[in-house]
Amino acid sequence: MKNFELGFSTRAIHEGYDPLDYHGALNPPVFLTSTYVFERSETGSERFAGAADGYIYGRVGNPTAAVLEKRMASLESGEAAMATSSGMGALTSVLWTLLKAGDEVVADKTLYGCTFSLLHHQLARFGIKTTFVDLTEPANLADALTSRCRLVLAETPSNPNMRLVDIAALAEICRRKGALLLIDNTFCTPYLQKPLALGADIVVHSATKYLGGHGDLLAGIVVSRKELVDQFRFVGIKEMNGSCISAFDAFLVLRGLKTLSIRMDRHGENASKLAHALAAHPAVETVYFPGLTSHPQHKLALRQMKNMGGMIALELKGGLGAGRVFMDNVALATRAVSLGDAETLIQHPASMTHATYSPEERAAHGFTDGLIRISVGLEDYDDLRDDFLGSLNRLK
Repeated sequence: MKNFELGFSTRAIHEGYDPLDYHGALNPPVFLTSTYVFERSETGSERFAGAADGYIYGRVGNPTAAVLEKRMASLESGEAAMATSSGMGALTSVLWTLLKAGDEVVADKTLYGCTFSLLHHQLARFGIKTTFVDLTEPANLADALTSRCRLVLAETPSNPNMRLVDIAALAEICRRKGALLLIDNTFCTPYLQKPLALGADIVVHSATKYLGGHGDLLAGIVVSRKELVDQFRFVGIKEMNGSCISAFDAFLVLRGLKTLSIRMDRHGENASKLAHALAAHPAVETVYFPGLTSHPQHKLALRQMKNMGGMIALELKGGLGAGRVFMDNVALATRAVSLGDAETLIQHPASMTHATYSPEERAAHGFTDGLIRISVGLEDYDDLRDDFLGSLNRLK
């Protein structure tokens, strides 16, 4: 069967690898090598010049990573993909390749803390300006774009407050203005949302999260047109940041992809039930979850996402003090950063993942000191419900 005839889960298990090419090994071998042998000197010269295909050095290619890259390109409906050593490695490979002094970036006002710090503090040191705007209203993008803007960047849903942007609407504006649209698809994965199919130019993932799925690796993914991915590889990684993925981590992400669709369905089912239960509790002020009709972009979520994902944010009526008591009283959920693991994780963004924002910046960028983020895991729902509601019931 042709690749385009196969379903998502089938491709997540089989794409890019034939066991018969590797002595019948069911799983792709882990190629533990830093360099590669050339049959002749001309072979090496041709490969370094880009005139011939083949591996040259571990920083720019590995056979195990290549299987992962083919698989992720297929799942994201992209031409090519590149695996990196972390999600930030994926993002910086793109930014350092595309941007130079004098360029501008437009970014959504709510982003992962390290992404915000990179754009707001670090790029500015090199003469690159970032303008943060509320991209939940596409008209704001049209107003903010200038002739110097090279890239528009957004997460959807956003980390940590679960705001959504209309990818197709933003993509149309970017096309008219000559800017590239980058979407961080970490929260959704390609199983729930396909930004490239909606018009985005570049997709990045922290594969540490749902793609790996087990909390035991660090990895990142970039998917785009082959022309761009080649630049990200041979400039961004080879010459700028060196953030190549290890063969073993690539193997672990491939393992995670095999169960991605099943896990995302379970994450979404648990999160939806839990969000509704939390929203009905008298101690809860607000629950931010795209599956709730109270979510400002609920209708967009129904149109853009297959299910509502496994992430919830909430604020309690007692503010930060109540939130800390709530987090300290859960027994089954685990107090830890990161997300997308089998275990349910709970954390406080303002003092943890988003501590790079000042209090004033947190207020301006759309989340409060009292916000709590929950990555809903794969446990039995009744146990999760009892844990969270029991903790809420203990609040005075």
